[in-house]
Formats: sequence, C-alpha cells, structure tokens
Amino acid sequence: MVRLALGALLALPCIVSIALAEKPNILFIAIDDQNDWIGCFGGHPQAQTPYIDTLAARGTMFNNAHCQAPLCNSSRTSLLTGLRPSTTGIHGLAPWFRDVEGLSDLVTLPQYLRNNGYTTYSTGKIFHGGYGRRPKKDDEFDHLGPAASVGAKPKQKLVQTPNPHPLVDWGTFPHRDEDRGDYQVASWAVKTLNEKPKEPFFLSVGFFLPHVPCYATQQWFDLYPEDEVQLPTFAANDRDDTPRFSWYLHWKLPEPRQKFLAESGEWKNLVRSYLACTSFVDAQVGRVMEALEKNGYANNTVIVLWSDHGWHLGEKGITGKNTLWDRSTRVPLIFAGPGVAIHGKCEQPVELLDIYPTLIDLCGLPAKADLEGLTLSPQLQDANAKREQPAITTHNQGNHAVRTKRWRYIHYADGSEELYDMQADPQEMTNLAAKPELGDMKKELSAWLPKVDVHAAPGSAHRILTYDNDIPVWEGKVIHKDDPIPEL
Repeated sequence: MVRLALGALLALPCIVSIALAEKPNILFIAIDDQNDWIGCFGGHPQAQTPYIDTLAARGTMFNNAHCQAPLCNSSRTSLLTGLRPSTTGIHGLAPWFRDVEGLSDLVTLPQYLRNNGYTTYSTGKIFHGGYGRRPKKDDEFDHLGPAASVGAKPKQKLVQTPNPHPLVDWGTFPHRDEDRGDYQVASWAVKTLNEKPKEPFFLSVGFFLPHVPCYATQQWFDLYPEDEVQLPTFAANDRDDTPRFSWYLHWKLPEPRQKFLAESGEWKNLVRSYLACTSFVDAQVGRVMEALEKNGYANNTVIVLWSDHGWHLGEKGITGKNTLWDRSTRVPLIFAGPGVAIHGKCEQPVELLDIYPTLIDLCGLPAKADLEGLTLSPQLQDANAKREQPAITTHNQGNHAVRTKRWRYIHYADGSEELYDMQADPQEMTNLAAKPELGDMKKELSAWLPKVDVHAAPGSAHRILTYDNDIPVWEGKVIHKDDPIPEL
C-alpha cells in the first residue's frame, strides 16, 4: 500500500499566490459513480479513504457539490464542454457529442488548455467510454494511456441479478491488485510523472471503480468486516409521497432494486463491495499523489478531484444513479494547489460545471465567454464566500433539481414536484411540495429552472426518457398510466 508523505503535502502555505511566473500544472482526477462515501465527506461512517482525506486537508473541499446529470456520458460531456445537458441535449449514454451537428466543434477543457500552452495527457475514464475510435477523428489529448477497464474478473458472475447484465456484479475472488484496470491507469500516470512530462501539463486520470462490477481483492474487503458493515438509511414507505413520474427516470435498469438486495441477502455484500472498491481507488489516488510529490510538482500543480455523479445503495428503494435526489447528484469535489486555501470546507451549492471556468482562473488564462458555470475562485480563497446561484441537475428534458444550501426542489416534465428541507431532513424522507405555506419558496426555486431545455439530441440512446404529447416513453417503449412499477 502507498505510504504517502502526509507531512510534506500539508507543509504548504495557507494560500499559494495565483500570480506565478509560469502556468501551474493540472492533475485532474475523476472517479466514476463515487458518491459521498469518502471519509472527509462523511457519507458513510465506516469509509476509509486516507489519501483523499489528505488531499482535502491540503486544499478546499466542497460539501455541497452536484453533477449536472446523474449519468456518465451526460455528466462528463457537460463538465468538459462547460454546457448544461439542457443546452446540448446530451441526456443518455449516447451519442458522443462530436457526432451531433452543432456540437462537433465545441472546445473542450483539454483542448482549451492545449490552445493556451498546455501539453495534455489522459488515461482511464475521462470522457464516457473508451478511446477506440476517438483518436482517429477527434483531437482531445496529446498523449493517451490505457483506457478504462474492469481488469481481472471471475469466469462467471458472482451475483445472479434479475437483469443478467455482465457489469452488474460485486464481490471478491482470487486475483491481484495489479490486474485491476484502475491499478494500471494509476501506473501509467505514475510513469508519466516519473518521465518528467512537458510543462505546463494537464494530466487527467480517470478511475473506473466503484462503478459496477464492484470487484476488489480480499485485503480491501478486510477493511470492512462483514458482521460490522452498516447499511444506509432506508424506509419502506419512502416513495409514498413522491410522484409516480419519479419512477420514470429509472423505469427499467440493469441495476437491481432494494427489494432484490433484501430478499437475496445481497444488500450488505453490495455495500461492503462498494466500500472496498472506494478504498482501493483511494490507494490509487495515493500512488499518483506520491509520484507528484516525489517528482517535485506538488507546489506548482493545481489538483482537482471529482466524481461524475453519486450512487444509490438501497436508498429510495433502488441502486444506481438516474435520480434527482442528493444520493445521485451529490459528488465529492476537491481543489488543492496554487490559489487554493488549505483546510477549506465550502457549504455553498456548487456544480461540476464550475470546474472549467475555475481552472481557467487558477491558470491565469483568458476567460471563455460561452461557459455556463461560475468560477469557484472566491470560494477557493474563502470557503464562506457567498454564491448566489444554486446547483442545477437535469435528467432528460423537463426534469430538473434545484439545490440550495437548505432546499432541494425537483420539477418533473409532467409538472409534478418534490421539495425537501435538507437541513431538517437530509435523507429526503418527507416531500413538502404540497404544503401551501411553502408556495413562495417553490416559486423562488423554480425561477432557476433552465430557460433553455432542448429535446434529446439525435442518436440519443440508453436511459432516455421523453415526454412528448404527455406520453412518457422510456428507452423507446411507452409507459402506460396503469403499468405497475417494476419491482426488480
């Protein structure tokens, strides 16, 4: 296991001046499907993530950060183009935005950095999917390492889920950490740093876990003894006061419902597997951070760590993402390095969309006028700096969540609503939308709903819900008003 020089990482000035003689390097770390089950974020009391915790201590963490879409492709496209899903129409796992007329020439974050003097490196999952066809006709990075992969896997699925999707699996089996895809991604990043990349560099490192299949070696499971694992909060009647339309956002998915987990005895195993994978990825983050320190880059590198969306593990009766509740939209977000206060903890609502303009600011580059996010520079210097705009998450046209410091407001395409007081009810158990005395609050929050809300882009597929002419259609099939809600 990595032994990170914690003291050296923390022995930095409170705020390193942005006015550097040279542009800072950027280490851009993405973790797939990672909710707030990280030690410093407090999402699960047993989560063990010492290296991410150390990174947070040497920078500023955002405790109320949210994705723009609770799905890989739409979230990552939004972050890397600086535009909302409601603006681009990228709502599903397809299409790749470069294949969409009107979007093909968008300048992504790595391209903008390269246009301003950066050498760009990437490995693992940054954009959605692999690199199979992109280098042939697209030009996102100068240097590519290994693509995201599961790595070692058992000969047969370990868990027989209702939908036998090969990726929906979890548990442990005899294998080595070195054979995991994320280990190889970290190794390439370490090798790149050891070879002294051309500065200023943008090194993006995308980890696949804890995305399913949640496989890890036994040593990571041993951190979470089976008889001690704590399950997340769950109430059988939790969805009784939520609109039927809320089910349409995840009508039929490969990920099983909580009912299956409980009846099959797999709930604790899934929770344990997710935690084990989270700790394994944390160790890979530590390996990369150690290489950054060893090669003398720590003082002149902006580090940003983020996840594309959260993940349910039984809460609200489901597993997976594809919802507009906190468990699905809230993500870890940490900045560290030049221009960033240490030990910062920001409670203001922020968005992944803000990363693009923030990096432009931290690197002293010309502003890019068409970005829809806001720079986080004020909060990176003073975590209590006021931010007027809430965080907004979209999942398919017409379905949006507005998150302030206190409130979560959800508006579905059919006009149904949810409203939660996140201070009094952080688990979102009681929908307050029908209370007349909160009508003004709903009106205030609804004013933030996107004014531009385009239909799904041509070629959209997978996890696509449309509501044209008041007819809900999930992945091409009509949902009738008397169709029973799928239980598994």
